[in-house]
Amino acid sequence: MFIHVKDAKYINGYKIWLSFNDGAQGEIDLSSELYGEIFEPLKDIQFFKSFKIEGHTLSWTNGADFAPEFLREHIVPNKALHSNGNSAAPIAVGELGC
Repeated sequence: MFIHVKDAKYINGYKIWLSFNDGAQGEIDLSSELYGEIFEPLKDIQFFKSFKIEGHTLSWTNGADFAPEFLREHIVPNKALHSNGNSAAPIAVGELGC
């Protein structure tokens, strides 16, 4: 099966909640992946929040993206979309004002 991102919501910091076409969903923290020329601009949190789902994965206007297989492998399963008072509520991509 070709893995692709179906939905993504910004949580906080460099964390994003993702769901995939295989039914998996969870949270990923990309803070440790923002190195190198293409990913350095993503350290600006406002730019980081401007991601879109394009080409079956997360992408940014500067050409940065992550392989959907990488994202799928690194999610923390069964996290997100619950309000327990301990974390910020996820924001839908369309709510970012981009």
